[in-house]
Amino acid sequence: MNILLLGYGKMGKTIERIAIQRGHNIGLTIDFDQQDRFNEIGKQGIDVAIEFSQPDAAVDNIKHCLTRHIPVLSGTTGWLSRFNEVEEICSVNRGTFFYASNYSLGVNIFFKLNEMLAKIMDGYPEYSLQMEEIHHLEKKDAPSGTAITLAEGIIKNMHQKTKWVNEISNQVENVDIISKRIDKVPGTHTINYVSTVDNIEIKHTAHSRDGFALGAVMVAEWILDKKGVLGMNDFLKF
Repeated sequence: MNILLLGYGKMGKTIERIAIQRGHNIGLTIDFDQQDRFNEIGKQGIDVAIEFSQPDAAVDNIKHCLTRHIPVLSGTTGWLSRFNEVEEICSVNRGTFFYASNYSLGVNIFFKLNEMLAKIMDGYPEYSLQMEEIHHLEKKDAPSGTAITLAEGIIKNMHQKTKWVNEISNQVENVDIISKRIDKVPGTHTINYVSTVDNIEIKHTAHSRDGFALGAVMVAEWILDKKGVLGMNDFLKF
């Protein structure tokens, strides 16, 4: 594949390394301050775009790809209030768009485990719930997209939970998310059910960005012959 990288920070560089290891080529990189380079896309024979940029750049990046009929996957979080807009652009252009808040296989197993546990815990109101997410200092959004996906999985499976908040509220209807930013932490997410007699905790700890990057490159390989708006459930077939 000839890959367009949208976003060339630490994650973009990790994706580049993994993609080259898997025999692919990086045809073009466009960082947040290089929007004029979109004019070069037609000359590069791009097969697929991988977008890990910033929340305020993601939608325009995705639009540029879809209107040029380039399949695009995005892992940027913090822009999902405009997801319907991207879906419409994808439909109008009969394009291919893949979104995931996290491309790690382990995290996506964790998503399913979280939903299963929430469904069980729905019958035990004596347990209160808290979530903590920890990321590196450079992360722009809080809570993380992964934490939001986890919270949505809980809300879907616990009838008392109706929304998430990025604070400690101690309100039974809320999924409280505590966000911490600590230097050199790739990502740690913890779900904790607490009662007066015990705690039940599940946790995912990323050791590096490699798991996220490998998942993104594998998805890029997979979407080449696909159409429509897709996600990790389509890819992993859970």
